[in-house]
Amino acid sequence: MFPTAPPKKRTWSWRSQAFRGAVYQLLAVVLIGLGIWFLAHNTLLNMRVRGIQSGFDFLSQPAGFSIGESLYPFDSAESYWRAFGVGITNTLRVAVVGIALATLLGTLIGVGRFSRNALVRGLCTAYVECFRNIPVLLQLLMWYLLLTEILPSTVDAWKLGPFFLSKGGFNFPIPVWSAGHGWAVGGLVGGVVLAWGYRRWALRRFEATGQPPSLWLAPAAIVLLATLLGWWLGGAPAAFDVPFKGDFSIENGGAVTPEFTAVLLGLTVYTTAFIAEVVRAGIMSVPGGQGEAAAALGLSRGQEVRLVTLPQALRVIIPPLTNQYLNLTKNSSLAVAIGYPDVVSIANTAMNQTGRAVECITIVMAVYLSTSLLTSLLMGWYNARAAIRER
Repeated sequence: MFPTAPPKKRTWSWRSQAFRGAVYQLLAVVLIGLGIWFLAHNTLLNMRVRGIQSGFDFLSQPAGFSIGESLYPFDSAESYWRAFGVGITNTLRVAVVGIALATLLGTLIGVGRFSRNALVRGLCTAYVECFRNIPVLLQLLMWYLLLTEILPSTVDAWKLGPFFLSKGGFNFPIPVWSAGHGWAVGGLVGGVVLAWGYRRWALRRFEATGQPPSLWLAPAAIVLLATLLGWWLGGAPAAFDVPFKGDFSIENGGAVTPEFTAVLLGLTVYTTAFIAEVVRAGIMSVPGGQGEAAAALGLSRGQEVRLVTLPQALRVIIPPLTNQYLNLTKNSSLAVAIGYPDVVSIANTAMNQTGRAVECITIVMAVYLSTSLLTSLLMGWYNARAAIRER
């Protein structure tokens, strides 16, 4: 049995490197805190001298303006904090949907850069070189102008069954909410849990037997069947709110406005080009011998990419992919240029009405900081799970 080293004694001496490091860190924290306090105190003092009101008490006052697009009802008599809530949900809606679409399209185009078909390879390369070199603001304006110029007026809206398409947006039927839909949501959540358990079991079985299981179709079927079961147990509600053409607009049903569509298209198309390059760099980092080994095992080209190349490329793809997710979320602030009511647009309106510029800008900064930190946290967790662990 080897002798254990004696425990290190803490020495509260200036000669101790650990003690000096702790003192320096404490001093840095104190200086930063004093700097923040000085800036805040000086700002509030100057605002008070000039008669400028400050504080966040205005959030409880009636907003006095309406919002053209919202996931939930909002009235002008409601408070400013409800208006900011609408702006935050609109921002998150664009960011989440844009991240999902950009990831899917970016992966396909990045893989397409290695296609053996010259036409596919050339189109993917042309897409990347074109859209990543055009500023995202110009792309947002381009998509918005195309949508508003090409589409007909509401009176002459294009109709296909219960669907309408016009300058007012895309109108479609939506379910009339009832208790049965709550059961369907419960079934969806249960299906996701069951699908996660199935994937863990399938991976363990694959490691034990070497037989490749269905890691996507079977989980998707589990989620779908669980959702349908919950819907059936809830009474199978089938009532829909169908849109119809009124005198001046398309009434009832759900709608996707041109502003939302233009923002989503612009951010997705722009970010897809960068994600495609990230995926291409990750694939190029995988040694060529891995592809030769996959071919020697009899794997098809698609199986080689899905089972061999992409899993190894993830350790290179995930960190820069996180940066692109953050860029897409922050670029959504440009939506104010085409009139989409995101959190920046709501803050500008509230700033003009109340004069609380510092407070409104602080709220916007806090929103983007929080969403960016949450995205970084989730992607850091996923990066740790996808990292290769040496034995």
